[in-house]
Amino acid sequence: MNASLASIAPQPEPSAAVARFLKRTPKLLIGGEWVESKSHKRVPVMDPATGREISSVPDASAADVDRAVAAARQAFEKGPWPEMLPAQREALIWKLSELIERNADELAELESLNNGKTKFMASIVDVPGTRDYFRYMAGWATKIEGSTFNSSIHGPPGVKFHTYTQREPVGVVAQIIPWNFPLAMCSWKLGPALAAGCTCVLKPAEQTPLTAIRLGELILEAGFPPGVVNILTGYGETTGAALVAHPGVDKVAFTGSTEVGKIINKAATDTLKRVSLELGGKSPVIVLPDADLNMVVGGAANAIFFNSGQVCTAGSRLFAHRKVFDQVVEGLSNAAQAIRLGPGLDPKTEMGPLVSKEQQDRVLGYIDSGRKDGAKVVTGGEAPASAGYFVKPTVLANVRPDMKVVREEIFGPVVVAQRFEDLDEIAALANDTPYGLAASVWSKDVSAVHRLVPKIRAGTVWVNCHNFVDPAMPFGGFKQSGFGREAGRAVFEQYTELKSVCIAI
Repeated sequence: MNASLASIAPQPEPSAAVARFLKRTPKLLIGGEWVESKSHKRVPVMDPATGREISSVPDASAADVDRAVAAARQAFEKGPWPEMLPAQREALIWKLSELIERNADELAELESLNNGKTKFMASIVDVPGTRDYFRYMAGWATKIEGSTFNSSIHGPPGVKFHTYTQREPVGVVAQIIPWNFPLAMCSWKLGPALAAGCTCVLKPAEQTPLTAIRLGELILEAGFPPGVVNILTGYGETTGAALVAHPGVDKVAFTGSTEVGKIINKAATDTLKRVSLELGGKSPVIVLPDADLNMVVGGAANAIFFNSGQVCTAGSRLFAHRKVFDQVVEGLSNAAQAIRLGPGLDPKTEMGPLVSKEQQDRVLGYIDSGRKDGAKVVTGGEAPASAGYFVKPTVLANVRPDMKVVREEIFGPVVVAQRFEDLDEIAALANDTPYGLAASVWSKDVSAVHRLVPKIRAGTVWVNCHNFVDPAMPFGGFKQSGFGREAGRAVFEQYTELKSVCIAI
């Protein structure tokens, strides 16, 4: 029997440290203290591998949002934070990274238990990535700079002008985090904001709040002043909406679906908040005829099945040249069939469940839509018998450009495979989407790669790899995949305002 067809193993018991954490009653972090929500309502937190409730968190009300924004404003304008030297902010962020490293095993286990991903993957990708992102951003605290320039202003006789620019923190930032990489996305939002001198109100996804809460404990342990980081749990349509609309928030940073991103962008216009959006994708994986097919098969499998396909840059549209199409699809299907599904804490598991029953139903609905439209299910296409939210890795062929499975973001372990003939055709096919987040090109022909890359309308183009990111590499999308960039120098354009100073001398 194939590993993916075997019965789902039981979820192992959590470690003592995680069991202790789960026994606590999480609260909201506001002004440096853990406090109860004014609503007194709770949001259940599930283990997606079992469908069982493992915790609950406060459902923050509009009154809680008011408290958190006021605390962030107070910390931004008064107290030790605005008086800190950049090197002192750098030291605090670095201290936080050390605490993340010290608690890495617990964080990886919590991330697995709450999100469904394997603890192994969380321990080699999510947690060290979080640590390293904070470390990279810590260094930027001392490197944000303006410039001087020679002015051509015509003034009174004998008067000259000294002109320069400086970058200042944008202010209070509302940061809304997705559920697919809960801990890592906290670092992507908090790291540059704190390095720039902003204060933050962080709202993790209602499905996956646990590592954000644990991170809040480490932030207090690191010694950040009260109110610099506030953490509100709750639903997006209530807590998140109140944050976006709040007049005391200067900027909103959101990672999530394009649908919700559009709502946030419209809501933010009432107060002209600064907004950065990292949204959905339908990323093409383009295989040229000369590509190393052994590399392609493993790379394409990683592109779509990593994190159970719950990745905004997932390689969900496979375009293989007609000369190699059958070989690529066969190899990818074999790779999919060999993946062992199971709970994230089981060391034998290679792919965990989807994050929620809602997401499982959504993905299965797309697969059914593909079937009805005439797509061929080469492998997968169903959920194994389990109380958890699993979907078998799925490869669809015989698809048409007008199918929903080709047009819309599925956000699950489902890839649609299509043939192409030449470079001009593939550029048009790759760009035939409202999204433009990422793409990958697989080829040994450097000339062909360099001709193709400029034609692809995407924020990131990988060559002979997929889904690799670096803290120094700007990340973001074209078209309806959002605007603004995470990471690198570019991210500080989102967290600073540029001020010009002109002095008559």
